[in-house]
Amino acid sequence: MKTLSMNFWGQTRYWWIVLVVGILLVLGGFAYWFWPAAGFAVASQIFGWLLIMTGVVQLCVSAGVNRPRGWGWWLAGGVIDMFVGFMLVRSVILSELVFPYFLAVIFIFWGIAGIIASVNSRDKHYWWMYLVNGILMMIIGFFFMEAGYTQNMMMVSFLAALAFIYWGFTLAMTSYDMKPLPEK
Repeated sequence: MKTLSMNFWGQTRYWWIVLVVGILLVLGGFAYWFWPAAGFAVASQIFGWLLIMTGVVQLCVSAGVNRPRGWGWWLAGGVIDMFVGFMLVRSVILSELVFPYFLAVIFIFWGIAGIIASVNSRDKHYWWMYLVNGILMMIIGFFFMEAGYTQNMMMVSFLAALAFIYWGFTLAMTSYDMKPLPEK
């Protein structure tokens, strides 16, 4: 019988897919940072497709034969990410109106998940990084909520670029934590 050291998100041999999604999110964030004139239409489409891809990866991880510990969070996150992604790519007009609110919901959800991950992995050496990450993601989510309320397009553009760069780095770091330990 195999004995694995499991973390909150679990371990999977497909950890590299999460790494690729993180890298793509970072690249998309930098593209939006350097070309903000592209507007919400392009940003919502790009990020919508990235969210759909992220949701598919999360559903695949949660539905695998060897479901990792915490697979329910992967399933819930995958469904939410795919829903938001499909709503963003469905209609450009709708996505321009609700883009900040969709992003707020996603970042608040992942912030709560990060805080719960920190509580569940308090015996690990770097558990506090999950806590800091969760708090920062929730703060970003609340900033998106405020930016959508005031309809400040420049603030939403800046936050979108910053948030997806940060989210991409977070996913890339989390992917290495998901890498299975070598069998002895």
